[in-house]
Amino acid sequence: MRVQQRSYSPTVFEALQAQGMPALLARLLAAREVTAEDWSLQDMPHLLKPEALTGAANMAQLLAEAIAQQKRILIIGDYDADGATATSVAMRGLRMMGAQVDFLVPNRFEYGYGLTPEIVALAATQQPDVILTVDNGIASIDGVAAAKALGMQVLITDHHLPAEQAPAADCIVNPNQRGCAFPSKHLAGVGVMFYVLIALRAELKQRGLLAEDKVHLGSLLDLVALGTVADLVRLDANNRILVRQGLKRIRQGQACPGILAILKLAGRDATQVNAQDLGFYVGPRLNAAGRLDDMTIGIRCLLAETPQEAMQYAQQLHVLNAERKQIEAEMQWDAMADLAQDFRDDQYTISVFQPDWHQGVIGILASRIKERFHRPVIAFADAGDGLIKGSGRSIAGLHLRDALDLVTKQQPDLIVKFGGHAMAAGLSIRAHDFTRFQQTFEQVVQSLIDAQVLQEVLETDGALTVQEMTMQTAESLSNLVWGQGFPQPVFYDRFEVLQQKVLGEKHLKLRLQKQNQQFEAIYFQHAELLPEQIEIAYVLQVNEFNGNRSLQLQVVHAVVV
Repeated sequence: MRVQQRSYSPTVFEALQAQGMPALLARLLAAREVTAEDWSLQDMPHLLKPEALTGAANMAQLLAEAIAQQKRILIIGDYDADGATATSVAMRGLRMMGAQVDFLVPNRFEYGYGLTPEIVALAATQQPDVILTVDNGIASIDGVAAAKALGMQVLITDHHLPAEQAPAADCIVNPNQRGCAFPSKHLAGVGVMFYVLIALRAELKQRGLLAEDKVHLGSLLDLVALGTVADLVRLDANNRILVRQGLKRIRQGQACPGILAILKLAGRDATQVNAQDLGFYVGPRLNAAGRLDDMTIGIRCLLAETPQEAMQYAQQLHVLNAERKQIEAEMQWDAMADLAQDFRDDQYTISVFQPDWHQGVIGILASRIKERFHRPVIAFADAGDGLIKGSGRSIAGLHLRDALDLVTKQQPDLIVKFGGHAMAAGLSIRAHDFTRFQQTFEQVVQSLIDAQVLQEVLETDGALTVQEMTMQTAESLSNLVWGQGFPQPVFYDRFEVLQQKVLGEKHLKLRLQKQNQQFEAIYFQHAELLPEQIEIAYVLQVNEFNGNRSLQLQVVHAVVV
């Protein structure tokens, strides 16, 4: 791993300081290319308007007519946290505006992803007039055709990248569809649905069907924030507004009972919640339902109206998450044992498969392997009927979906189906084609990136003065919105190791010293003792334990001096 310090524009830094901003924060923001003007536009009035989102106005009209005619609307969701929050936002928002609405989320093990003909057949048993997809549908050509053949109106809200052919839906809202000029291409599925609701509220007001203050869509921002963070979309300026406002509601106790129940079971204080809490504690518990069981449990939790009802569902999610961790640990052990024998430093990709691996956990496994080897990784599990299903994670510099598209162009019969983003994708192939896929994927990636991309680079924000290394600094930084594309600050400096001990056979607890000032530190997933003098990359954080809050350095990388 190569460590390098982020650079920043002195001009931008000075402009931020001129607004009265502390030097440290000004340096951090300048290094993330945030200008003084950008930073002043953080509140809801500065949110991008839905008018630029292609199809939003048209979909608002179609939904307004469906509500006026009391048509039955059925939401088809997805089985991850983004899909669950998007479904919940659609349910809550449409009900606020008088819609007759229900939802159906595919069980990933029975129906696979998206609006398939099979899920349309299941949906038809509820006799909906309108199908509304959230966080899926842009690739559902056959499913949309099946629904249209049954006389259903089909409305698609999605954010995934489209293929060359679009489904013949009645309306599509997707910031990434061709011709859409919406400035933020990084909305999560829940963000797209939230924008459709904003457009629908405006349409109903214009028609005189909605009182001015009857519908408060701001009450949905806790769900929007959760889905946006959990889906790892880029936190551009617009997404940061959505997440910031959602976190504000959660801290003020105005979140839905489901989110508050999950936070409570995870041991997190809702009044102190930050984006990392949503990503590391709430999102995984919600995702556990879709990975191991049925995301309906997660959606029911988010739709619960009372703390008691929410807690019942949250406890089920908590148990499923513990089970997911155990399954993941076993799969990771298997994969790492194989890679210890088979991995070569000159290979560009890693594709792994074992028939007894759990379909719902291969995405997490791919992430863990990527973190260890810094290679694009695709992990496969048996999907039945001679097929295996893969979940992929990429590294900076390789657009994973585009790579899979190139594989398909070179060998059209190899991939049965695929889809996804730059950093994550899913696919299905025939089990007997695994070795051929492994070889073709390796060749394609070698043609797309240079070897230097395979060297992991850790970007840091340089050193802190001991005067800056305080609880106040840690708390002020934790209250800001950090995440994908807007990375949490990582600092780098030299320390003396005064004390160290291994916790639970896998974590290193440290006491460090810098300029006669001592700091508690933790180095997760590292059990080897360190020398007396080290340079470390670390996150400044608030450690909460038994109701006490203290300053702690979380070590992310150590270099022997």
